[in-house]
Amino acid sequence: MLQDTDQSETRAHCPCLMRDHPVSFAIFALARAHRARAATLLAEIGLFPGQEVLLMQLAEQDGQAQKTLCDQMGLDHSTIAKSLTRLERSGLIERRKCNEDGRVSQVYLTPAGREARDSISTVWRELERLTVSDLTPAEQAELIGIAQKIIPGIEQ
Repeated sequence: MLQDTDQSETRAHCPCLMRDHPVSFAIFALARAHRARAATLLAEIGLFPGQEVLLMQLAEQDGQAQKTLCDQMGLDHSTIAKSLTRLERSGLIERRKCNEDGRVSQVYLTPAGREARDSISTVWRELERLTVSDLTPAEQAELIGIAQKIIPGIEQ
């Protein structure tokens, strides 16, 4: 639950949602704060939120089909295509037609994209540190467990 000092600031922005839907609003506020901090940290390395996840997935398995990336990220084709275009313009990835099926576009990291992995890991390490700084290990485990219970119900 949000601390009282945090609640007073949050209530000032949307008191009816906080009062009538406290769990959903707490998740919304947490996600918004987390994404904003991630955006700030990622901007320092020239990325937008979500782009780092694409790059890290390619670092795990380079040359994935664009459709596979869509499926893994749970995003539609146009959203992924837009992110990939930005990454391509930044020189971090390149797209190539598949040799076996010219309709399939495969995505590869460039040398600069491979080098970005360390910077991305540093950003996520800092984000993790900030996120859990006031949580005990038991609270961290509890948060993970609760999130894993909530996500399937929302994704139905």
